[in-house]
Amino acid sequence: MDRYAIVMAAGKGSRMKSLDEFHSKVSYPILGRALVKYVIEAVKPLNPKEIVTIVGFGGEKTKKIVQDDSKVVWQTTLDGTGHAVLQTKEILQNRKGATIVLCGDTPLITTETLQNLFKKFEKDGDSATILTTVMEKPAGYGRIVREEKSKKILAIKEDKDCNELEKYIEEVNTGIYVFDNELLFKYLNQITPNNAQHEYYLTDVISLMVNDNKQVGAYILEDAEEVFGINDRVQLSYAAKVIRKRVNKKLMLSGVSMEDPDTTYISPDVEIGQDTVILPFTTITGKSKIGHSNLIGPNCYIQNSIIGNNNHVIASYLFDTTIGDNNEVGPFTKTRANTIIGNNCRVGNFVELKNAIFDNGVKCAHLSYIGDSNVGEATNIGCMSVTANYDGVNKSHTDIGKHCFVGSGTILVSPIKMDDQSFSAAGSVITKDICYDELAITRPEQKNIAGGYTKIRNKALSKKEKK
Repeated sequence: MDRYAIVMAAGKGSRMKSLDEFHSKVSYPILGRALVKYVIEAVKPLNPKEIVTIVGFGGEKTKKIVQDDSKVVWQTTLDGTGHAVLQTKEILQNRKGATIVLCGDTPLITTETLQNLFKKFEKDGDSATILTTVMEKPAGYGRIVREEKSKKILAIKEDKDCNELEKYIEEVNTGIYVFDNELLFKYLNQITPNNAQHEYYLTDVISLMVNDNKQVGAYILEDAEEVFGINDRVQLSYAAKVIRKRVNKKLMLSGVSMEDPDTTYISPDVEIGQDTVILPFTTITGKSKIGHSNLIGPNCYIQNSIIGNNNHVIASYLFDTTIGDNNEVGPFTKTRANTIIGNNCRVGNFVELKNAIFDNGVKCAHLSYIGDSNVGEATNIGCMSVTANYDGVNKSHTDIGKHCFVGSGTILVSPIKMDDQSFSAAGSVITKDICYDELAITRPEQKNIAGGYTKIRNKALSKKEKK
């Protein structure tokens, strides 16, 4: 049976209290991944022939998040869940198969649960199968109304439309369903906004199916936490904690060590190899990939970076960076803008690299800025060295060859080149290329003045006495 998926992601999310009036609720991130992206990633292993996401408020932002994995349709007026699903009509209405409908603000839902919902639908031959759960405090949720003796589902009543008895029902609608696709669109065309909200409810499709003696079933989810919806930043924080625990547990069971999982924040898209140790207060996000036998942390922030094997990275910020094997990085190193570090390098305290390539064995131990540069194998960059790569308008490039020595306090004014086995003396400002086997020095001649110390000291003391 062909499968399809509809993700409802048009809601406004006013309780998020954002200054950005066009910030869609489902675009809020948890560990670097948007809420709606969690839902889509849970759906993708089901191999649907089509995923369609319904966007509305802040839709351009949501569209950018989902468009690589999903077709996008617009709900320009927020007239209810039934009206939202109807916007997918042109794409899905004439297709045979089963369609799952989900909410884009439920990031805790798992593929396993969705698979079980589909299995229940297919095994029982339902026209619709509702994912339900039981809550002791069901206020705010739609209630599953069943016939008293047979327990047959009769309807889903939205909270605001429930009578006093129905409000005590503890089995609730999670907002996730599997429908026979053709029947879904047949009944969507029949629903009306005759309710307290004056909206077109998707739940009314269930009532119409029951009235036509179609079989409607339910898969009761034991873990209600999976369908926890996000409406404010408190709930966002709670969901983030659950996801963080899931991600960390999965990594640890695969052979990654974490000294303190409660202070370790890793995106679900991150890959980490066996025997790597993650120390406390470390965050790893984006499409980062870390090899085996590394020591990462404490106090690292790593984003969209690739790290090889047997590295030690301590208290550093790495953005869009590739690191090879057997390197020592940090503490207090910052790398960005497609920086590449080879093997057996040392990048140390308070070093910043931007769009820099370090070949194997390069050492840049402390207090330096190297930007828009290539540095050759086994070169040493001394303390407080700088590539002056920006003239206020343009960025220029620096090429430093193999086995070079950049003396402490050297300023290389780009564009400039140091050939292999060249040397800049400490404290030099280099404005011309240095050729092979040359030493460049720009310091003025030193003069030592006899009695100079006493003269300057007495002058300073005299000034102090006058004050």
